[in-house]
Amino acid sequence: MSRVVGGQMLLGKREKEVLRKMLWQVADFCGVEVLTYSIMTNHFHVLVRVPEQDRAVSDTELLRRFKVLYPKPTKYQTASFARLETALREGTEDADKVRAQLLARMHELSEFMKTLKQRFSIWYNRNHGNRLGTLWMDRFKSVLVQGEGNPLQTMAAYIDLNPVRAGLVEDPKDYRWCGYAEAVAGNVKAQRGLEVIWATYANGSKRLGKAASLKSALSAHRSLIFGKGASPWTHKGKLIDRKAAEKVLNEQKGVLPLPVVLRCRVRYFTDGVVLGSADFVRSYAAQWQAGRGCEPVVAGTAARGATWGDLTVVNKMRRAVFGAT
Repeated sequence: MSRVVGGQMLLGKREKEVLRKMLWQVADFCGVEVLTYSIMTNHFHVLVRVPEQDRAVSDTELLRRFKVLYPKPTKYQTASFARLETALREGTEDADKVRAQLLARMHELSEFMKTLKQRFSIWYNRNHGNRLGTLWMDRFKSVLVQGEGNPLQTMAAYIDLNPVRAGLVEDPKDYRWCGYAEAVAGNVKAQRGLEVIWATYANGSKRLGKAASLKSALSAHRSLIFGKGASPWTHKGKLIDRKAAEKVLNEQKGVLPLPVVLRCRVRYFTDGVVLGSADFVRSYAAQWQAGRGCEPVVAGTAARGATWGDLTVVNKMRRAVFGAT
């Protein structure tokens, strides 16, 4: 997740659309798989899967990825493509250097976010009166999420519900700038992301295999977002609002239906560090803490406030878990 500097509401429809296109372009270039995302007026979330470093990228694929960053190349850029193609074909020393530089930007989360944010910042500043200065606050926040099953699915649903929590729409399928809406609208890459998210969906004893069918993935995702009742804000047969829900969660330490809790701000998904099953968190927490000199060891804790399944989180939060405070 990355936030606009000062929390300013700088991203209107045009800016969101440009950032949406750049998101897919940079992901293609970096070899990073976007599973879902949500672009808001002052921040964006993106859930990605980062493959292992692949040094066997062919010259043809390397050139294709490089061109992806320039969908409308200038004459100079077109000439640069031709020079690079010739150099790669002839195997010159310069080509080896360029190849190493390009590969260093691929299959790496930090490079993906750096490239995306830098490219958008340049576009934004040029298109807003030659604006100067930084556009983004800090670096970016990241949460390591278990790459399958309930933790991945719940994180995806939380991200897709961002425009609902902001009061912009009642159904995320009606918000153009999120992964779920793009999947419903027919974007093949967004649909593939949803299929990957639900690939390990357990239906009784049945597993959907390496990739869920699109129909089953859409159905499962919508069920997680909306629940089975007439309204996702239903609790014990009664309608409640966000203020009441947050009081139950923070003050009373109560439990509410998952669709209700997902419509509140939940810091497990934004300020957490590692999120997954207890075994997953245990395997990564010690490694993360050792790299940061955390003492005493911070143990994973089971997520509270809803029936989360096997959701466990490592975090150092001192504020309320739920809500805007």
